[in-house]
Formats: sequence, C-alpha cells, structure tokens
Amino acid sequence: MKLIVGLGNPGNEYETTRHNIGFMVIDELLRRSSAQDVTKNSFNGNTYKTKTAIFLKPLTFMNLSGKSISKVKNFYQTNQTIVIHDDLDLPFGSLRFKEAGGHGGHNGLKSTDGSITKNYIRVRMGIGRPENKGEVSSFVLSSFSNDEQACLDEWISKAADAVEEIQVGDWEKVASLHSIKKSKCKKN
Repeated sequence: MKLIVGLGNPGNEYETTRHNIGFMVIDELLRRSSAQDVTKNSFNGNTYKTKTAIFLKPLTFMNLSGKSISKVKNFYQTNQTIVIHDDLDLPFGSLRFKEAGGHGGHNGLKSTDGSITKNYIRVRMGIGRPENKGEVSSFVLSSFSNDEQACLDEWISKAADAVEEIQVGDWEKVASLHSIKKSKCKKN
C-alpha cells in the first residue's frame, strides 16, 4: 500500500495559496478515484483509502506535517510514500521528481524528514521565487496570479496523472515522461 501526501495548510484562507498545491493535487486524485474517507482524529489529517493507496492532507499546518504523515504511515504500514509539495527553487508550472535529498528550507519537508526519514518520493511543483528574498513567507501564502490560475487545472491534472502512474510503475520512468522544466504560462 502506498501513502500519497499533499502538503498544505488547513483552512479556507489558505485554500488557493501556492503552499497548498499539494492539497490541490490530492483533491484531483480523490475526484478521480472511489476513495473512502477513513479520517481518524488521531491522524491529524484528512485521510482517504482505495485498495492500493492512502491519500493524506495533513491538518497540522505545514511546519508539523511529519507528525500526521508518521501516524498514517505507521497505522497502515505503507511500503512507499509520495509527497507532493510546492518548490520555490523551480520556475512556476514545472514538475519534477526526486527521491530523498535535502529539504531546501521547506518546513513541510523538514518536518517530514524528521518524522519518517528522507526515503520518500517527492513530486516537486515549481512555484518560482519572489523577487525579494524577504518576501518568501508572504509569497508562498499568497494566491496564484490570474495568469498562473489560467494554467493551474492543466498543471494539477498532469501532476495527478504522474502520481497515478507512480502508484503502478517505476517512478524514475514516470519522472522522465512527466517532468516539465518550465511552464508556458506567464508569471506576474
């Protein structure tokens, strides 16, 4: 059984922010599947199950995501974890894949690494960087621009396609087929 996690923050105020792109992909995967809600208070997250996968949206806020991931991973004894997250180091609209590695300052990954080790597949969704380094926090917690929103559905769909294929195949082959280096969308 595979654990598929989308990183994000709970609450309506964060729903459409860059930091919540992981939640958005999980929502698309759930829309496509017949997953049943198996959420338990002890999981600290919204949890859904199919025959082959557990989908998780941690409700611990980004900085404590690992707490929820660890609980679900241990409860279901999953054999592979896939984490979908925003990535400041990639241009907007890009899609990359990686196993293990550093957290790059991403607090959700830092928490995950500390809770379950670095041995998981990362679906990295590029959101770009703000021009001023001091604006990173407000940037990741802001909504996508109008130009970016015009491309969101297609981008999320492509990421969901890749995650579905990772569930049944070799993630490295999937990565070579589904990687997007740079979006054709404009970024404001």
